[in-house]
Amino acid sequence: MPVTAVRALTPANDPSFENVWDEIVWRGLVHVSTDTESLRTLLGGEPITYYCGFDPTAPSLHLGNLVQLLLMRRLQLAGHKPLGLVGGSTGLIGDPRPTSERTLNEKDTVAEWVGYLRAQVERFLSFEGENAARMVNNLDWTAPMSAIDFLREIGKHYRVGTMLKKDAVAARLNSEAGISYTEFSYQILQGMDYLEQYRLYDCVLQTGGSDQWGNLTSGTDLIHRVEGASVHAIGTPLITNSDGTKFGKSEGNAIWLDAAMCSPYRMYQFWLNTDDADVIDRLKVFTFLTRAEIEEYEALVASEPHRRAAQKRLAAEVTTFVHGTEAADAVVAASEALFGPGDLAALDAVTLRQALEELPNATVVPGTTVVQALVDTGLCGSLSDARRAIAQGGVVLDGDKVTDDTLVVAARLPGGVSVLRRGKKSLAGVFPAS
Repeated sequence: MPVTAVRALTPANDPSFENVWDEIVWRGLVHVSTDTESLRTLLGGEPITYYCGFDPTAPSLHLGNLVQLLLMRRLQLAGHKPLGLVGGSTGLIGDPRPTSERTLNEKDTVAEWVGYLRAQVERFLSFEGENAARMVNNLDWTAPMSAIDFLREIGKHYRVGTMLKKDAVAARLNSEAGISYTEFSYQILQGMDYLEQYRLYDCVLQTGGSDQWGNLTSGTDLIHRVEGASVHAIGTPLITNSDGTKFGKSEGNAIWLDAAMCSPYRMYQFWLNTDDADVIDRLKVFTFLTRAEIEEYEALVASEPHRRAAQKRLAAEVTTFVHGTEAADAVVAASEALFGPGDLAALDAVTLRQALEELPNATVVPGTTVVQALVDTGLCGSLSDARRAIAQGGVVLDGDKVTDDTLVVAARLPGGVSVLRRGKKSLAGVFPAS
């Protein structure tokens, strides 16, 4: 496939790798793990069952979770059997944060979020064939267990000294907030999850973020003590930008996988704005492009960075994987219409509004002039500045140059909106008052 293409690929592993372990290592998906040689042998052999857990501490998954979903999909494509665990019980507690205690959500809220997250996880896995995915909820085996049974059957296998050494616990113990027994016990609950998956489904691998390593090894240690078996864990790296800032934040707002919480347009723009220093690593982690294709993009970043070909491909791939082809095509068209030669009038109303909501914008009453709208949207600092910009030929409304400073905003684009442009790059949306 030529490197200029933007049509997203059907998920598939790179056939140039003999073993899926080699591919996930090359893609930078393994930050820490149990014995690497054993894992390579395991993943290169007969199908195994593996799992990853997602806690409903919010009504949607986010880009950090997408790393896990992509890893799960890659392992399934290699023939292995995934278990998607949504934490109906652990979500009632939440894993310890480094600085402060979590606010506990209401049980009904957590139960509702379980449904949302389950539906999201299901979109990324296949539930057909010999290695069909299975969804599980840890509330199913924790809810029937009494506190006495929990302490006798699970708690007795844990040593407090070892638990205190876990990174998340140690960080909280050294903070002013301290840590409650509730959050201290989280690692035991997650260890019990792994034990349950091992007993029910012969699950021998758990994946998660490297910041969860203490919780992951809680399970491997518990299974070794109780069952005398050796099982495995993979901790993926925490993705950060090349400047050290936290990945997945856009002006303080998480990039959620739910379209209602983060529009496909905003997701597309997030990836499109990836720094040149980060884009190749992002292509490795977040797309199914082959090693050869990624190397072509790497050469393009070095030789023609102004084309931003790698960023365009990254944005198209991830947006399609998360939101589907139709939504991705719509946001690509919107981006081209707003910032390139595309046709604004040909866009669908929903995508156009989502795009304009990400730009400076204003809601105006009928009869508002372009001069006033320029000020309301912040494109101009005053009415005189707006008139001067029009006189200099630098203002465009809905694709047409404005020459008359008495012109009224017509809101004639799909959905009854308008697009104002000052100069080449300053854009704003104008919405009609309801």
